[in-house]
Amino acid sequence: MSAVLNNPPEEGDILLSVKDLSKYFPITGGLFSRVVGHVKAVDGVSFDLRRGETLGLVGESGCGKTTTGRAVLRLIEPTSGSIKFEGKEIVGLGKSELRGLRREMQIIFQDPFGSLNPRMSVGEIIEEPLAIHRMGNKRERERRVKELLEVVGLAGYHMRRYPHEFSGGQRQRVGIARALALNPKLIVADEPVSALDVSIQSQILNLMEDLQKEFGLTYLFIAHGLNVIRHISDRVGVMYLGAMAEIADAEEIYQKPLHPYTEALFSAIPIPNPTLKRERIILQGDVPSPVNPPTGCRFHTRCPIAQDQCKVDRPILKESLPGHWVACHFR
Repeated sequence: MSAVLNNPPEEGDILLSVKDLSKYFPITGGLFSRVVGHVKAVDGVSFDLRRGETLGLVGESGCGKTTTGRAVLRLIEPTSGSIKFEGKEIVGLGKSELRGLRREMQIIFQDPFGSLNPRMSVGEIIEEPLAIHRMGNKRERERRVKELLEVVGLAGYHMRRYPHEFSGGQRQRVGIARALALNPKLIVADEPVSALDVSIQSQILNLMEDLQKEFGLTYLFIAHGLNVIRHISDRVGVMYLGAMAEIADAEEIYQKPLHPYTEALFSAIPIPNPTLKRERIILQGDVPSPVNPPTGCRFHTRCPIAQDQCKVDRPILKESLPGHWVACHFR
């Protein structure tokens, strides 16, 4: 894991800057399929990602983590907001400009089988981005594929095999090799170990950490496994119902969470010691619908410290402690 950056980042240190990012999915109905509402999957998310660090995004299923990651890569079009990569605004870029940017930004998908074309050999899968971007001739690309397979812990002869011939962990190594093919600066890892056995998870996480050190990679790591996020992340962002609740250095946020939602979320982490007990915070009610989220603070319907102001005013993400940002009126 790369070193935690405690000092305020200079502008040149920031690789990715996301401001007020929103993504609404339309709901259609009626005879003419008119838009009758929107699913507010992501609503006003902001964060900075520094060069060489890992920012972990965590939260309940449906909180908008994956949508945020895909919007950052322009795999889905944001509804509004700003996304700057190396200081350049990428929202609104055309296909030709975006194509050049694809070499700098890649993704590792959650499903290590569904993300690989079963009709293509592993070599063809890894070579495909090189061919699309016209990098090298056939022999040079084949040599590059063998190098990548060895980098991720596989052998060069594996390039002749097909995805169904590999285990889940091996398939995810293929996915990582494909993401590395174009020498990207940023990788969005969308729950890359959630479909794997626990023992294999640790192998993939260690591999990703080694690759980060070797190639100077920057990760936006999306997961719902709290221990996984703690292990690999330099900083952690906690999302709730499409909004960012809290961002801080990994150890600080786990030791001293400020937002009531973060406190409840982390109280569910089991302690690997039967003699120690942690008081579990049980939240009342269900997560509201993203189609009609609550006014004011989105968490106020379940928050144990909510007051009248929380029902009206939406809290902004503010720096309550040095490097520790929280969206709460009373923290």
